[in-house]
Amino acid sequence: MHISFSCINEDKPGEKWKALFDRTWPHYKLWFLSEGLFARKGYVSSAGELKDHMPEILPLYNQLVELAGGGDLEARFLSMYCPPAYMSGCSQVAWTHGSTSLIRNYDYSFKMFEGTLLKTNWLQPVIGVSDCTWGLLDGMNASGLAASLTFGGRNITGDGFGIPLIIRYILETSKTVKEGLKILNRVPVHMAYNVTLIDASGEFATVYLSPDRKAVVVNTAVATNHQEVVEWGDYAILTGTIERKRLLEKLVLSTEETEKSMVQHFLQSPLYSTNFERSFGTLYTILYRVKNGVVEVHWPEKMVTQSFAEFKEELIVPFSFPQGSDIHLQSF
Repeated sequence: MHISFSCINEDKPGEKWKALFDRTWPHYKLWFLSEGLFARKGYVSSAGELKDHMPEILPLYNQLVELAGGGDLEARFLSMYCPPAYMSGCSQVAWTHGSTSLIRNYDYSFKMFEGTLLKTNWLQPVIGVSDCTWGLLDGMNASGLAASLTFGGRNITGDGFGIPLIIRYILETSKTVKEGLKILNRVPVHMAYNVTLIDASGEFATVYLSPDRKAVVVNTAVATNHQEVVEWGDYAILTGTIERKRLLEKLVLSTEETEKSMVQHFLQSPLYSTNFERSFGTLYTILYRVKNGVVEVHWPEKMVTQSFAEFKEELIVPFSFPQGSDIHLQSF
């Protein structure tokens, strides 16, 4: 068993994006229909909500729906409005000591991991890790704004969008943290999330989002998997969210830490997780340097560097599990 990670460069939606959709759609279709055909919102309401809340990317949405075959089910999925619930266990930090960067671990299941670093130039140049084929788990734009998400640690759902699409929308239409915050304050989300933003000026913010209450903007550089207080105790224990956040807060305050040393902390316990059996293993560590547009993707024994100036398409196999292990998961 192994995880693969692809780096894909396509300015406008075309054959490469269609190939990504075709590869992952059978798996996403099962997930999207996991609670039945009528558990999800219809096309008219889904597309209408997208038009109302994120009108700038509606033409992109229509283009992608057409590339995906133009079916009702594909269109509802791509709207990312009220999708099935999903949870991850991640850590992230906005780093401003000697450099200006966003560093994060993504902890999730292999079963729903696209493993794709996608460079596009839709409304503006963006590099990010793809989810649901056009949403982003994290990313950076050429204007110098980076964004990353974590699950917010609340067992609640409501009417709203999946956060990966909102991250995409922010990076397509915003240049600063201030502009990103306006979006996070007005676009509804379907679950609890934490989003950290940082821009080239060094301004940063973390936002606690929930479907049932207003966004809370906090002046903190770190986020794990709870918000102002722990509200889901069992989940907090399972993911070690309190311990991870305390460590990050300590490291951010240290005068001895550097960007390089912070990345190394992300590759070690407790920030780095090997809990793959329970779908919370660290699938990658990523560093976005917002001033020079450089991205580094790290694993314990491998690393790849990409940038807006020089982006190489390649397929990476960062690590694999030995035969006979208890891991029975495989990425798309």
